[in-house]
Amino acid sequence: MNRGAGGTPGGIGTFIIGVIMALAGGYMLMNQIIVTNTFWGLRFPFIGEVSAFGITLVFFLIGVALLFFNYRSILGWLLTGGSLLVMLIGIISNLQIYFAPASLFVTLGMLILFVGGIALIVRSLFPWRG
Repeated sequence: MNRGAGGTPGGIGTFIIGVIMALAGGYMLMNQIIVTNTFWGLRFPFIGEVSAFGITLVFFLIGVALLFFNYRSILGWLLTGGSLLVMLIGIISNLQIYFAPASLFVTLGMLILFVGGIALIVRSLFPWRG
C-alpha cells in the first residue's frame, strides 16, 4: 500500500501544498506585526520616574568590574548574571505588539492562506476518501 504524509494514504501532494500555503500565510501575517518597546521605569516618591534599565545597568557594571578584578568573585557573577536576567525580563515584559494597518482584502488573504494551509496539512494526515 502506498503511504503518504504521516504514514497514511492521505496524500503527500495535499500535505506539501498545505505547508506552502501555511508558510506563506504565516510569513505575511508575521510581516504585518509591529513590535515596539515602552519606557521601563520606576516611580519614586519625591524623585519621580527613574529609568529601571539604568539602575540595572549600574549593578551590571559593578558586577563586571568585580569580575575584572577577580574572576572568581561570587558576588561579581551574581550581580552580572542577575542584572542580565533582570534586563532581559524587563525588555520582554515591556514589549507592545501591534498589527500594522492593512486592507480587509489583504488581511483575509493572509488568514485564508494560513488557516487553509493548516487545514490541508491536517486533511492529508487522514486517509483519502475519493
